[in-house]
Amino acid sequence: MLLNRIYYLVKAFLPWRLRMAARRMRGNSKRVSHSNVWPIDPKAGSRPAGWPGWPQGKQFAFVLTHDVEGNKGLARVEQLMELETKLGFRSSFYFVPEREYRLSDKLRIGMERAGFEVGVHGLKHDGKLYNSKATFASRAAQIRAYARRWGACGFRSPLMQHQLSWQHLLGVEYDASTFDTDPFEPEPDGVGTIFPFWVPGLNGAGYVELPYTLVQDFSLFVVLRESNIDIWKKKVDWIAQHGGMALLNTHPDYMCFDAKEPARDEFPVSLYAELLEYIREKYQGKYWSALPRDVSRFYCANVPVSQRNSRKKICMVAYTDYERDNRVRRYAEALVERGDQVDVIAYARNDDSVGVELIRGVTVHKVQRRRVNERSKWTYAWRLLRFMALASMTLTRLHRRKRYDVIHTHNPPDFTVFTAWYPKWTGAKLILDVHDVVPEFFASKFCVEPNSFYVRLLKAIEKAAAAFADRVIVANHLWQEKLISRSVTRDKSLVYLNHVDSTIFCRHQRTRDDGKIVVLFPGSFQWHQGLDLAIEAIAKLKDRVPNVELHLYGDGATEAGLTQLVDRLELNAYVKFYASLPLEQIVEVIANADLGVVPKRADAFGNEAYSTKIMEFMSQGVPVVVSRTSIDEYYFDDTVVRFFASGDTVAMADAMLDVIQNQPLREALIEGGYRYVERNGWDRRKDEYVALIDSLSTESFDDLDPMLQPESSTNRI
Repeated sequence: MLLNRIYYLVKAFLPWRLRMAARRMRGNSKRVSHSNVWPIDPKAGSRPAGWPGWPQGKQFAFVLTHDVEGNKGLARVEQLMELETKLGFRSSFYFVPEREYRLSDKLRIGMERAGFEVGVHGLKHDGKLYNSKATFASRAAQIRAYARRWGACGFRSPLMQHQLSWQHLLGVEYDASTFDTDPFEPEPDGVGTIFPFWVPGLNGAGYVELPYTLVQDFSLFVVLRESNIDIWKKKVDWIAQHGGMALLNTHPDYMCFDAKEPARDEFPVSLYAELLEYIREKYQGKYWSALPRDVSRFYCANVPVSQRNSRKKICMVAYTDYERDNRVRRYAEALVERGDQVDVIAYARNDDSVGVELIRGVTVHKVQRRRVNERSKWTYAWRLLRFMALASMTLTRLHRRKRYDVIHTHNPPDFTVFTAWYPKWTGAKLILDVHDVVPEFFASKFCVEPNSFYVRLLKAIEKAAAAFADRVIVANHLWQEKLISRSVTRDKSLVYLNHVDSTIFCRHQRTRDDGKIVVLFPGSFQWHQGLDLAIEAIAKLKDRVPNVELHLYGDGATEAGLTQLVDRLELNAYVKFYASLPLEQIVEVIANADLGVVPKRADAFGNEAYSTKIMEFMSQGVPVVVSRTSIDEYYFDDTVVRFFASGDTVAMADAMLDVIQNQPLREALIEGGYRYVERNGWDRRKDEYVALIDSLSTESFDDLDPMLQPESSTNRI
């Protein structure tokens, strides 16, 4: 953005040949480096969920648009209209309200009567529309006035600049300032789709975005110096195959209508006519020839607001194994489900490869391997710091190319949020998601005093991280109150529990029939989880239930001292260790368990740490025995879980025995669990999270001087 501003400041002083030589050099370089996504980005052909298809069952939409940049282009408008009319097409022309020319009422009215559309092309063609919020607000007021005068419902920014989160202020039905893929533009962040999409605003407002999907004429013929339309044809054929929208933007300023040799910045209009003839002949009866406003209104009339696809750009940063993290995955997949572009920066497991992987529509960047075996706080800190450095570099690189709307960072550690310093500086909004309260987690993990230097330092980092973020999500209400007391304001924080995602944790059939009673715990082998207590409880239970087995799914059993404990108690026949599994596999393991156990210690951390596993067990009809902690008593009662006194292995064994032998109790807990999940599943909160993303990525102008608001500027016209 900064380089673009500098360029447009000095552009007028640079010779045309120098500027064009630089553009051609850059264009040829981009053509090579982006050959995997230009002219065709394979991922852009994915149909949005619930896409209704085009009118009358047409295979694809064909939309023609033109930007009129100067007097030369204005003088050629009627010639271009005549050519299109002769070939059976209509198009939309976007005019600059205040520059070297003025659109006359006579021409505008004549165009409308002939079936063409008129749109607004910025205010001045100077590249300064988005220089600041104040500048944009002032110009937006005037743009709205011109749109009302012209009866225009559509807008396109000069130079294809775009700030979709700002453009709600224009009050238009649609915008056409983006593209599916075009590395040659000053702002080359494509939206990655050949379909129209919805840009949601506040309180249900929004507008339709119509990206152009065929390379612009100036880029094709003047910059890249192509002498034919093969690239256009190839792209049209691909769009038709995928049922998308072939939207072309050309400029009458660069079309040579005379038989003479085109000027240095022109191309023969016959090339444009050839494309129209190609469409008309090859796809006769298969395409919908539409104006942009027709596409926008068709979209709004046929796609309910709740089902409209969006193309927000979100990146998540989390020191986690993405495939096994329910909380991060449900956020990412909820956004992908509605059409957003989501990247996740995470670590790779020790046996996985570092690199990029597409998982259920989410692009996961695994930047570092991690083996969960930290017994020293210095080992843990070093791995965290290394991940933060790699994540920051990756995020900065991705943001330069994509311009994210929202960065959603996840703790621990809290300073993950600072990896987003560059996106924050360039206008992206930040979320800090507090999975665990880090000072208490650190004290529990490494057995340090609650008032130690390290804990006090972590509390200071927590406060700074909360201040740096735009919103703070907290994993439960008790932790929210704790954070409000020391780090964040109430109006800036909100609570999302570790809800079960029903797309993964739908009911699975039990397939095991081996006569064993399997007690299950899947998760981290941290001290506060109390797995040593569960093992000791099994030692007390095995004589009363000889066919019982405790299955522990996770990593680091030896480092946590659990395998040694099993050996010492001679429980190898009763306690089995398994590696952690992705969510799609662990749900099947849960469905085959007889009993779930959550044996947490009620220490400063575990007493308030909400357990995702409880609802996961409930979703599969598995009754749960749960340590009586403050957090679990806050959310659950005896109708849905069987409590036992925290830290009491005898009480834990008795609770397990009670649920195993008491059939009416088992059935009551199973039915109560099903009802609880239905009331509290992710499906009930997903829309709230999506609304949060939309509110953060819709720019507010309330902080500006009232004189810069649109109402104060309309009288200038």
